[in-house]
Amino acid sequence: MHSINRRGFLHNAALLSAALPGTMSAAAPAVARKDKGDKLRVAVVGVRSRGGAHVDNFANRHGCIVTTICDADRAVIGKAMRAATKAQGREPRFVQDVRKVVEDKDIDIVSIATPNHWHSLMAIWALQNGKDVYVEKPVSHNVSEGRRLVEVARKYGRICQAGTQSRTHKGIRDAIAYLRAGKLGKVQVARALCYNRRESIGKVNGPQPIPKTVDYNLWCGPAPDGPVLRKSFHYDWHWQWDYGNGDLGNQGIHQMDVARWGLGKHGLSSGAFSIGGRFGYVDDGQTANTQICVFDYGDSELIFEVRGLPTKDYKGATVGNVFHCSDGYLVCDGFNGVAFSPKGEVLARFNGGGDHFANFVQAVRNRKPDLLHADILEGHLSSALCHLGNISYRLGTTKPFDNPRALFGDDRVATETLERTQEHLRANRLAIDKVQYQIGRRLRLDPAREVFLGDKQANALLTRPYRKGFEVPASV
Repeated sequence: MHSINRRGFLHNAALLSAALPGTMSAAAPAVARKDKGDKLRVAVVGVRSRGGAHVDNFANRHGCIVTTICDADRAVIGKAMRAATKAQGREPRFVQDVRKVVEDKDIDIVSIATPNHWHSLMAIWALQNGKDVYVEKPVSHNVSEGRRLVEVARKYGRICQAGTQSRTHKGIRDAIAYLRAGKLGKVQVARALCYNRRESIGKVNGPQPIPKTVDYNLWCGPAPDGPVLRKSFHYDWHWQWDYGNGDLGNQGIHQMDVARWGLGKHGLSSGAFSIGGRFGYVDDGQTANTQICVFDYGDSELIFEVRGLPTKDYKGATVGNVFHCSDGYLVCDGFNGVAFSPKGEVLARFNGGGDHFANFVQAVRNRKPDLLHADILEGHLSSALCHLGNISYRLGTTKPFDNPRALFGDDRVATETLERTQEHLRANRLAIDKVQYQIGRRLRLDPAREVFLGDKQANALLTRPYRKGFEVPASV
C-alpha cells in the first residue's frame, strides 16, 4: 500500500499508471473489510462546520463508527468529539495531521469537510492508501485536480462520493426524471440560482494573527502559506481565491450540479463566459457577490446567477433551479420541485428526502460504485463548471455597463438575465450608471480534453502552483 512521507508528499506521477478519463478499473479489495456485520471505521477530517453533519451521520449510523477526528485547529474539535462519543458510546481519537490519518490501516473511510483547497489532495491521498472517500463539494479547487481525483479513484478501484446531496433527495430525483422523460418537451435553458444573502466580511489593515491552536502549515496544505488577510480566520476563506471559489463553488455547486443533470450533459460545455462584481461594500473578499455565468452546450444553455445582496425570488426559487422547456418549465427550490405548463398551471409536484451518507455506505458495503448517486465523476464535472465561470471572471476587464444587449448579442435569455440583475442592483440603491462590472473573457473549451483552445492564460488557471510536500499529481 502506498505510504506518504510526512516530511513531504513528493510529486511522483510514476506512482500512478495511465487511465482514461471516466473509465473504471476492477475494484480493489476493501481495506480490512470482513463481513457486513462489521462496523466500518470512519475518520472525519474538518469538523468546525459541515464536518459536524458527517460525524452525526457516521457515528453509530449505517453500520459505521467514527474512530478518528482530524482538524488542523485543535480548538474546534470539542463539539464533534462529544457528539460522536454520545452517539456511539466510544470517544474517537484526535489526530491533527491528516497524513497520519490516511496512512492508518485501521481506518476504512475518510470523510472530508475541510476548506476547498484541501478536498482533492486529501481525497487522493486517502484513495491511494486504500480508503473509500466521501468528499464535500466542490470536490476540487481547480479543474485539473478534480480530474486527477477521478482518475485516482478509478485506478485504485475505490468508492468516492461527492457531497452533492440533491442527487439523493427523492424530490429532486423525481423532478429530474420527469424532465428527462420529456414531459415538458425539450429542455432549452437550465437556470441555476444562488440568491444567498452575504454580508461584508470587513476589511483589515494588515496581516492578522493566526490562532495559536492552528497548525498553519497543515491548514494551508497545497495552498500558499501567506499572511492571513481577513478578520475571521475560519469560513471567510470562501471569498479568497487561494482557498475558496466564491458562492459559485460554495453553495452554487449544488445548483450547478442539478442544472447539468437536468440538461442530461455528461461533460463540460464548449464555451464559458462570466460577468459580475463585488457590489454594495468594499471588503477583503475577492470573489464576486453578484455574478452571471453562461455555459454553451450547443443545443442548450446553462445560465448561473449569484446574488449576495437582498433580492426577491425568480419564479418561486431563490437557491434552486428553473428549467425552461418547449412545453413548460420546472422550478426546483431546495429539495422540492414543481412542474408548470406554459401558462403557469401546476402539472406535477415532487417532494421527499433522502440519505446521501446511507447511499455512500451502501456502495461501500457492496463494492459497487454504480450504486452511488453522486459518483466522483459527477462531482468533478459540476465543480469544474464552477471553475470555468470563475476563470472567465478572473481574466476579465472592468468596464461600465451602458448597453447590455451589445454584450450578449442575439442571446435573448442571457440579455434578459443581465437586465434583471441591473434592476436587482438598482433595488439595492446602486447607481447603475456608475457601476463598474467585471466583464469576463469569452472562453472556448475542448470538453473531451478539458483544456481551453488557444488561451495560455486560461489554461494556466486550470491548475495551480502547489507547495512542496502537498502536490496534486500532474497526471495519472
